[in-house]
Amino acid sequence: MPTDVVSELPEDANVIVIRLRSLGDIVLTTPAFSLLKQARPDLRITVVLAAPFAGLLDGNDDVTNELIHESSPLAAFKTLRAIRKLRPALCLDLYAKSWTARCTALSGARFRAGYAHARESFAYGIKVPRAQGILGRAGDEPVHTAEHHASAMFHLGVPVSAVPRAKLRAEPPHRDRPYAVLHVAALFATKEWPLDRFRSIGHFLEGRGLEPVFISAPGRGDMFSGLSMFTCLEDLTLNDLKSLISGARLFVGNDSGPAHVAAALAIPTVVIFGSSNSAVWGPWRTVSAVVETAWDCKPCKGDRCYEFDEPRCILSVETAQVERAIDEVLSRAAAGANSEVGR
Repeated sequence: MPTDVVSELPEDANVIVIRLRSLGDIVLTTPAFSLLKQARPDLRITVVLAAPFAGLLDGNDDVTNELIHESSPLAAFKTLRAIRKLRPALCLDLYAKSWTARCTALSGARFRAGYAHARESFAYGIKVPRAQGILGRAGDEPVHTAEHHASAMFHLGVPVSAVPRAKLRAEPPHRDRPYAVLHVAALFATKEWPLDRFRSIGHFLEGRGLEPVFISAPGRGDMFSGLSMFTCLEDLTLNDLKSLISGARLFVGNDSGPAHVAAALAIPTVVIFGSSNSAVWGPWRTVSAVVETAWDCKPCKGDRCYEFDEPRCILSVETAQVERAIDEVLSRAAAGANSEVGR
């Protein structure tokens, strides 16, 4: 049953939300912040983030502060002390790891909430059930990550409504030509489309009047081998990444954090999926298209291919499929479409 926590919070109360890591996950918590602020504009939301993600939420008017969890021997103590100093009325753990559950329990908040399926859910006074139950869906129905985090707010008493788009803010860079950002990296090989096909897409975009700008992941500049004819930007800071994407006419990339950054910045987006579940991780509420092929073994953990000697899910996506998706998305963006393919 839903609770009445949100209505019981004092005027101008501090709310702590813990979501330490994972770029895409952090971005996809921002609709939950929007829903909470719509219900209670007076609340002050502080989000606890790991140091590599500092500044990600700058300019998001739903978030009052970022509390940065540093990497140091005393980090846990320092972060907990900073949380307690804020005297929060509510501490919500959206990260669901052992340390964050214990931090929530020791936060000093009257209301301490987290997911019921977390390993150490005993630390929470309020256990948030699975999103399917909150949203009234079948138990095995996939739920998008944005809806998953938003459902926690619904359980806490925010009125159930449509889950809004993720929200980031950035200032675009000055570039002489319209450009598209192509992100060629991913966490696992099962999610990484072949580089030679990205190169073909680069040439295709030039034919559409867009300069291809290639980006990778930190420390993976080796992926730019064979792309010397294009602009390649290596080891961007988080703010530089947001800025670059915010000025693009189009984003094309693998299923990874930058794709969610693009969607949150309302950039037309094409995402190539391999092993992961596009119903859970697809672009959220922007003009977009998902390109993938169907396999009985999808989705899987993705750390390796469990069925074949190579990840056929991602390798079977053809260049022509991505080209068609790009043309479709650019056409819909030009026509002022406000919803993405398939959602």
